[in-house]
Amino acid sequence: MPSAAAAFHRRIDDALADTRVRAALASTMTRLTNGRAGALASLEASDAIRDQARRIRAHTIAHLDTYLDQFARNADARGCRIHWAPTATDATRIIVEIARAEDISLAVKSKSMVTEEIELNAALGAAGIRVVETDLGEFVVQVGDDRPSHIIAPIVHRRREDVARLFQEKLGARPEEVADVAAITAFARRLLRRDFLQAGMGISGVNLAVADSGSFCLVTNEGNGRLSTTLPRVHVAVMGLERIVPNAADLGIVLQLLARSATGQALSVYTNIISGPRRPANPGAPGAHGAPGAPGAGEPDGPDQLHVVIVDNGRTRMLDGPLAEMLYCIRCGACLNICPVYRHIGGHAYGGVYPGPMGAVVSPGLMGLDQWSELPHASSLCGACKDVCPVRIDLPHLLLTLRAQAADRELGPWWLRLAMPIYAAVATRPALYQWLGSLAARVSQGLARGGWIRHLPGPLAAWTAARDFPAPARRSFLQTYEQRRGRTGNAS
Repeated sequence: MPSAAAAFHRRIDDALADTRVRAALASTMTRLTNGRAGALASLEASDAIRDQARRIRAHTIAHLDTYLDQFARNADARGCRIHWAPTATDATRIIVEIARAEDISLAVKSKSMVTEEIELNAALGAAGIRVVETDLGEFVVQVGDDRPSHIIAPIVHRRREDVARLFQEKLGARPEEVADVAAITAFARRLLRRDFLQAGMGISGVNLAVADSGSFCLVTNEGNGRLSTTLPRVHVAVMGLERIVPNAADLGIVLQLLARSATGQALSVYTNIISGPRRPANPGAPGAHGAPGAPGAGEPDGPDQLHVVIVDNGRTRMLDGPLAEMLYCIRCGACLNICPVYRHIGGHAYGGVYPGPMGAVVSPGLMGLDQWSELPHASSLCGACKDVCPVRIDLPHLLLTLRAQAADRELGPWWLRLAMPIYAAVATRPALYQWLGSLAARVSQGLARGGWIRHLPGPLAAWTAARDFPAPARRSFLQTYEQRRGRTGNAS
């Protein structure tokens, strides 16, 4: 078994052994799934809106170059500085160069999965720039030298007691400062407020950019997003190149689904549209020296500079291949919440930034199949992920596509590569199939107890390690059918 696959299975074993995390996952995922169902039920014509959102995403991805060019032109006209990053290395280099040019030593960062993907924090740290996560969950992850386990709820794997202990050990919190969730939040807020006021750079992601206005939207449930993008004098927004819609009307359609699918809210607490950096005063305009808001007075708040770093990092490769539909994803996390596999093993077992069904497609799609060939198999193919996807991405089909690619490249374990051609040869020869099926039924009866096999040999032992295997019936379906047909014929 390749080392990457072996590591994947070790992570799964560790996750399955952690009953505490499994209980937390079951509780939180059920709550989020039920919240989604209730929120969509309250949305009139929700199915029609989902169909429309899918059309918007499909159209945008099919004309991605046009809309990216339009966004870049309009954002530039609003005073944004646009940077194109073909790779993760290019993206981190650009951001480090911006920080160095502005003599920045501290950056505050709002929650962003694409910055996790490009490993921005490590790159800034290596350049001597301290970066502070300001989303509470991401802050806990950073303090604990941990990784997010969910794209919406990064610390779903941690209990309140875990966070309290961590803050006491790492941040010197007193017991009364971490006595409950409200105290923990207040303690983190006091620490982060100092960083907000001192930081020279704020970093955010981009939920969706709007091509015809050059604006972009940030969706959060904490005020940290606004503080990160308005207090520091430099704002850097990092955007996956697929995160775009043609116009504000299309944005409105997608926003009706995003929070409902993610957290069961009609709309997130903070849904911000950013349209360029702070506008300076125009000395020649009337009212330039008057009160804030007067014509020509400029804006008192906001960054002096706004940089938008548009990241490819494998997305163009996906666009040109059979996984292009995955670029429709709006990162709501609904497929994680419903997935029976994710509910049992959590996000860390997947080994990458993106877990769950969407991660099982995105990770090999962006970074190649060689190190991620096991992820598409982390699915029961039950189809629940497709059912809950707000833009109806056919995730089971994409997972099967990746499985087929892995099989064509012989990336699976040796025993499976050996077994599948043998099975194909047997299954396409009915007489041989029936004879071997009858033989297997007779042999299995000696291994079965009460119709169930408790222990299978070799690689098949992975099945019976967690569940029993049904023993083949003594008589096959075909034999039973022929017998009953014969009885019916005699009776007539």
